[in-house]
Amino acid sequence: MGKKRMMLPASEVDLTAVKYIPENIQAPHLTGFGLKLFVKLAEAPFVGSLLMAYLKNQNGLVEMLKRTVIPEPPMFKPEFPPQEPEPCVSLLEEDGKPQDRVDIALKCLPYYDPASNWSSHLTAPFRYWKIRDYAHAYRLKLTTPSVVAERFISAMEEFDAKNPTAPLLISFKPDEVRKQAAASTQRFEEGNALSILDGIFVAIKDDINLYPHTTKGATTWLHEVYEVEEDAISVSRLRSCGVILVGKANMHELGLGTTGNNPNYGTTRNPHAPERYTGGSSSGPAAIVASGLCSAALGTDGGGSVRIPSSLCGVVGLKTTYGRTDIGGSLCDSGTVEIIGPITATVEDAILVYAAILGSSPANRIALKPALPCIPTLSSNESLDVLGSLRLGKYTEWFNDVFSTEISDKCDDVLNQLSKEYGCKTIEIAIPELHEMRTAHIVSIGSESLCSLNPDVEDGKGVRLTYDTRTNLAFFRSFSASDYVAAQCLRRRIMYYHMEIFKNVDVIVTPTTGMTAPIIPPSALSAGETDMQVSGNLMRFIIAANLLGLPAISVPVGYDKQGLPIGIQLIGRPWCEASILRLAAAIEENCSAPKKKPLQFYDILKGN
Repeated sequence: MGKKRMMLPASEVDLTAVKYIPENIQAPHLTGFGLKLFVKLAEAPFVGSLLMAYLKNQNGLVEMLKRTVIPEPPMFKPEFPPQEPEPCVSLLEEDGKPQDRVDIALKCLPYYDPASNWSSHLTAPFRYWKIRDYAHAYRLKLTTPSVVAERFISAMEEFDAKNPTAPLLISFKPDEVRKQAAASTQRFEEGNALSILDGIFVAIKDDINLYPHTTKGATTWLHEVYEVEEDAISVSRLRSCGVILVGKANMHELGLGTTGNNPNYGTTRNPHAPERYTGGSSSGPAAIVASGLCSAALGTDGGGSVRIPSSLCGVVGLKTTYGRTDIGGSLCDSGTVEIIGPITATVEDAILVYAAILGSSPANRIALKPALPCIPTLSSNESLDVLGSLRLGKYTEWFNDVFSTEISDKCDDVLNQLSKEYGCKTIEIAIPELHEMRTAHIVSIGSESLCSLNPDVEDGKGVRLTYDTRTNLAFFRSFSASDYVAAQCLRRRIMYYHMEIFKNVDVIVTPTTGMTAPIIPPSALSAGETDMQVSGNLMRFIIAANLLGLPAISVPVGYDKQGLPIGIQLIGRPWCEASILRLAAAIEENCSAPKKKPLQFYDILKGN
């Protein structure tokens, strides 16, 4: 038996004495026959319990959850202290029309001339078309949403013909896309566009409701027990702005994975390197944006599922403050770590989509007391002064704990550029108890996921899940009620540490992931894969934003020697999306390497 461990109250921990302990995950890498055998053992009575107990013990979970006295009371949902208002912002009305919020956001963007980019030569450096480029082309009748829709449909047919299958969308109705595009085309002909988002192509991850499509969570059976009668709230807000909703994007089954592997429908490939993963779980949303086929997509993020694939695919992924956006109508709408957020090609497009979808649920307005939503007024002369005043927190030992120093070096270059260009100060910080934070997160998201799935799993549908999902569920089943409460006590401790850190810095900066896109083992395509070392590398910097509900954004900053994208992550104070969006826009504009055209890319606006 282990000895009881006593933790000091968080308020008595000396942050200057914190020592960084690198993560050391003990778990086998399994695929093919080995994975199938492991699942059989994990699900077997008695043997499964012993196996999970062994894995938990090897990874320090038993000591943390069973043998440690945690002095803090539990925090079952993020609780935020009041925050100072952000300067140089425009306030948005939660109860107003999404179109009005988008119009305000548009006025906050810096000057941009779409005409000069439209006429630029084919030899010009690669860049993604912005939402403002589409709107310009539609207004001037250079093309129409219907013409673009036909190009999009042709590209989807091309993807359907791939062998092995690697779908971006797993539910796609061409006639539904044509119908929406025709309505948008008519609005432009009549001069009645609903917003700057009218005619913009957006994909929806398959755990968010999009009527009349089914929601399967990329399983083979969920649609049999889960009925979709209307759009999710975030989707309905986009629809009211005239967005063309193209279908349900592929994902890691039920969101329980970081690679995007899916043997049910085929694994989406990374547009920059088709032999590699996109990252997950929002694999389809990130890949469809990186491929140029959609300006934006909606994903969910409970453990980096928007930010990880955005980083690996070289696009922008925004995770909002917990409760900032109503997640009603999604499979994760009862969790305490998840949000719905946009994946876009550019930061300004993330701002426009964020403005459309934001708005807390009535319950969260009471419980969380959110600050008024706002976005940075990037068009103001004052914005540069505000940018220069931002204090950036860097935990160097953690920052440098990456699979390849190319990642940390590239992110360090960005910090140096921010200092040189704008005068941003980088302040050394230390974050205690990172292992405890990871433990609290896996127990929280695992227990909450299992709770929502239990009725169907117990009804016999669990055997129809993929092997890696079943591995995760077997692990989650080993957590007890007391484990869950202990995790919530840890959540309060770790919230305290972060709020103390945010008294001295405005933004915490890390690489988004500890590695670039991993290779897909051929055997994983049919049987799936579990690789906790890869998951650990991908999730190393991700978890605080989920467990504590903090806003965070991943911005592409360059590539490694193999041409694989690298992302930098900005973590903000609660409700302070404007600060991270302002900093992200500056990084995109002046501090990132020139963009490379992905190997898999479609120009559906011009048809080149």
